[in-house]
Amino acid sequence: MNKLINSLEVSIKAENWYSALIIALTLPDIAGKIEYPIATSGQRYANWFDKYVGHNYKAQIGSDKTEHTFLSGNDCYALRCSYLHEGITDITTQRAREILDDFIFVAPSKGLVIHCNQMNNKLQLQVDIFCNHIIEGLTKWLADISGDKTKQDALRKLIDIHQIK
Repeated sequence: MNKLINSLEVSIKAENWYSALIIALTLPDIAGKIEYPIATSGQRYANWFDKYVGHNYKAQIGSDKTEHTFLSGNDCYALRCSYLHEGITDITTQRAREILDDFIFVAPSKGLVIHCNQMNNKLQLQVDIFCNHIIEGLTKWLADISGDKTKQDALRKLIDIHQIK
């Protein structure tokens, strides 16, 4: 898993935003399969995202401090499906879709943070912040499963690209 996280970090540093987003949307799938092996793909993705990343996308809003979820695990899974299979951010045709319809991703701009703004059912995210939230969730998850032999065995089975010299 660390090699995959490193690939995401390299993509962020290189400002290769399309690659970074593909990796960031894929990693919860892999972690979710290890964490919840018997659940369906969408369920395990949403459960993992909600547990390890979702807190970044919830806020108390209004004078009554009503909790608002900007990005749920189901909507993130719908985005993953739309982006990886169709190259789009419109999730209106995805079964997993919960609340949102579409996403707008922006690259970071010097001294300016434009992240987690919702306009109707469209959510704007700054791509580097989103990707770093995924990395933070993975880091927490890896710590949580450090003593679980079954999950550690599953991690050891992840793809390894061998260097031939």
